[in-house]
Amino acid sequence: RWGFELSARLSSDLTNGQAGSLASTDTYTQVKCANGRSAPCATTSTLQYVTHTTAGTRNGTTGGVSFEFDWTPPAADSGKVVLYAAGNAANGNNQNSGDHIYTTSVELTAAASATAPTITSVVNGASFVPGIMQYSWVTIKGTNLSTTTRLWTGSDFVSGALPTALDNVSVTINGKAAYVEYISPTQINVLSPADSSTGTVEVKVTSGGVASSAFGATLNAYSPAFFTFDGTYLAATHADGSLVGKTGLFSGVTTTPVKPGETFILYGTGFGATSPAYTAASLPTEVGNVSTPFTVTVGGIQATVSFAGLLPNYAGLYQLNVKAPDTVSAGDQMVAVTMGGATSPNAYITVQAQ
Repeated sequence: RWGFELSARLSSDLTNGQAGSLASTDTYTQVKCANGRSAPCATTSTLQYVTHTTAGTRNGTTGGVSFEFDWTPPAADSGKVVLYAAGNAANGNNQNSGDHIYTTSVELTAAASATAPTITSVVNGASFVPGIMQYSWVTIKGTNLSTTTRLWTGSDFVSGALPTALDNVSVTINGKAAYVEYISPTQINVLSPADSSTGTVEVKVTSGGVASSAFGATLNAYSPAFFTFDGTYLAATHADGSLVGKTGLFSGVTTTPVKPGETFILYGTGFGATSPAYTAASLPTEVGNVSTPFTVTVGGIQATVSFAGLLPNYAGLYQLNVKAPDTVSAGDQMVAVTMGGATSPNAYITVQAQ
């Protein structure tokens, strides 16, 4: 069986300085006063501690338990605060033998008042145009979105789960936590959570404990889009991994056009459900084939797609293997995908003359 006790004290007066207030949130915990009575505490005995109840010991439960409760810090900066905790891991034999007591403490410093983040746009993370959907990449632009700049790293994943916050920066879409991949003062990239609703939804950014005002974004049933190099030309590769593009597209980087009849590779987001199903909360461990019917056209001609699906170990990234039609004309040709009545924004690929 299990137990605990926690108190919050002002560093300037560890003996008598109560720091904020404690509150029980379920039947597993209770708040007691220094005189042994249950909260609320009298003015003559203002010190509090939170501890387990008899039900909270959960006798017979193995493997550990969790206790949850609320702590409200002092309303004004009162200096550093120390939280003291003791944990009981007992064998349930109603004796002192064989039990273990653990103690720890942590010192907290009040954060400076943060400027509220401001959202100026919410767009598809591939096309950068309005309109998002569940399980897709979303880019948020604004100011004061974060005080740091970084991508997620392996240490941000816990048991394969995608992080819902980086450096105390988090995002909600329609009240649901999004998965945060990149943060900076002016841009955040997230993978949107599962949400089958459509229409205008609220997007909020919380940075350093301060939330932005709600920003209205359109959540669509379908919002497919391809990633591009520069907003115009598709981020595509040949089968051998070399880059597709008109000659000289990038200085110092070799790019070559697609040949009619050649199969090239595109990458996108917002292609929806897969088989087997993919859960946005974690990295896919196997290929997930797109299960919603769709068509791809190159230069207005329907193309053959030999593969379309999510890639293992890449969150929300879809790969499409597309064969350029034998009759497609040379030059810059628009590539579009249509599914569920939605068509991807304009993006182009360069085709070599036959």
